[in-house]
Amino acid sequence: MRKYGVLVLLLICVFSTVRAEELPDRNKVLEQMCLANEYFMNKWIDVGKTTITDKERPSNIWTRGVYYEGLMALHEIYPKKEFYDYAVSWAEFHKWGMRNGNTTRNADDQCCGQTYIDLYNISPHPEKIKDIKICIDMLVATPQVDDWSWIDAIQMAMPVFVKLGVVFEDSKYFEKMDEMYMFTRNEHGDNGLFNEQDGLWWRDENFDPPYKEPNGEDCYWSRGNGWVAAALTRVLKELPENEPYRNQYMNDYKKMMNALVPIQRKDGFWNVSLHDPNHFGGKELTGTSLFVYAMAYGVNQGILPGDKFLPVILKAWNSLVADCLHENGFLGYVQSTGKEPKDGQPVEYDKEPNFDDYGLGNFLLAGSEIYKLK
Repeated sequence: MRKYGVLVLLLICVFSTVRAEELPDRNKVLEQMCLANEYFMNKWIDVGKTTITDKERPSNIWTRGVYYEGLMALHEIYPKKEFYDYAVSWAEFHKWGMRNGNTTRNADDQCCGQTYIDLYNISPHPEKIKDIKICIDMLVATPQVDDWSWIDAIQMAMPVFVKLGVVFEDSKYFEKMDEMYMFTRNEHGDNGLFNEQDGLWWRDENFDPPYKEPNGEDCYWSRGNGWVAAALTRVLKELPENEPYRNQYMNDYKKMMNALVPIQRKDGFWNVSLHDPNHFGGKELTGTSLFVYAMAYGVNQGILPGDKFLPVILKAWNSLVADCLHENGFLGYVQSTGKEPKDGQPVEYDKEPNFDDYGLGNFLLAGSEIYKLK
């Protein structure tokens, strides 16, 4: 029996050593994140410079807001003054405001508020969150709950509510957030945008049944589902444990994470059409990064079992840095803005998307949780 016990102990030690060696080196992860971020900061030295595609847009739109979410995640694990100053300069340029003022109901406009609140938490000054608070207070005070008619909106705005609720210790923000989330989940479209059976989301009412992909499957857009996964992750990070809404978000989060495991590509990515690999099938960074972010958070918090999810996470992260990250920090395989698999195609290694900020934000979010893996 003693020999058997020693053998078991040796096997455990060997397995633990192999597992530890499989984890990415933290310094390397940080180096990769900083490389990609440096490329962007050098390109966009002027934080207020507009983006011109089909039209001119200010730099506090959702695409840039997502980038700053990623930058603040990088700053959390590597609090470099340069990162903080870059975010503050951007916020100050826009006077801590939103694209369409503080009466906008558009979640895309509110996304920048996530970073404003994060910066407020580092150095509390009321002007930093005055406008975003006015905006969300307006939503709280009005009866409408149907603003989030597309699932991307869940990520753009939902974390703003939870952050304000935590800052002001006021559950009214949690209550309104839940009403809006549940309406999107259960009411938008014919029967809500979340498919309980598949554990995935239709992007908006245009894509729920009877809409089908070419292979006859439901249309689950990768980045759209990634937005929801990221939103639930960010909400679970901050929502107090005793809040009654937490169980709903946790259950939806777990359903999504488990639904993603069997549909991961062999190369580690997820297809832009999650249930139709042949409909614009190929590598894509944004959805994959958001899934890595959400899954790695779950493992780090003990919510998801490492033996099941770590191989999935590591395969995806290793593919992101090996196949997407250029030597100069440029990120390839980023699908341009849109709402479904066919948009922004083709997605290629050397192709620059119409906006180069949100893909980096997604990548930095993923890296911030990969860095914490133990």
